Amino acid sequence: MLTFEDVKRDAAIRTYIEKADESLITLGYTEHSFAHVTLVADTAAYILATLGHPAREVELVKIAGFLHDIGNLVNRVDHSQSGAVMAFRILDNLHCDPAEIAEIVTAIGNHDEGTGQPVSDIAAALILADKSDVRRSRVRNTDPQSFDIHDRVNYSAKKSTLKINEEHTLIKLKLTVDTKYGSVMDYFEIFMQRMLLCRKAAERLGLQFKLMINEQQLI
Repeated sequence: MLTFEDVKRDAAIRTYIEKADESLITLGYTEHSFAHVTLVADTAAYILATLGHPAREVELVKIAGFLHDIGNLVNRVDHSQSGAVMAFRILDNLHCDPAEIAEIVTAIGNHDEGTGQPVSDIAAALILADKSDVRRSRVRNTDPQSFDIHDRVNYSAKKSTLKINEEHTLIKLKLTVDTKYGSVMDYFEIFMQRMLLCRKAAERLGLQFKLMINEQQLI
């Protein structure tokens, strides 16, 4: 039975993640390498484990989280679909169970706000984990004067937490934003579609989604 650790240690997978991120460096994108995919894997696992999902489902969402951005190796455009196809071949070659491949591939193919939908619990957890990773350390541009809006929004995020309440009725994304670098309106300009997808993903899991920025509830 394939485990998250098997996937995490696989030399070919690590090469694809590294090379995909190199392309995004060239394009001026924020970090999409091991820090991002590992955090997404851990956060997605936290969501399903907290809601009482089976241990194997938690393991599958971790695998999906680690693999979710490899499609950037092909092209940033439609990277969720190309990443899903790549993941299918990788997992098939690793003799993963077909039913489990289906779950992982479906989640990867639906994680991006352009075309994705929370069609499964694993997909929903992956969406929430991916879209909540907003942090200063993702910005690779060292010159604040030349920041684009994505740089400003991520650099302004001093703290980001995603938590499910004790009653398991609410999932809250709480951001502390330094408005010296980016405004709340900047955040909404590029993240509104993502936050609406997070709301759908939360509903799939039986949760209400709330977004808090500087202690103000916005969604």
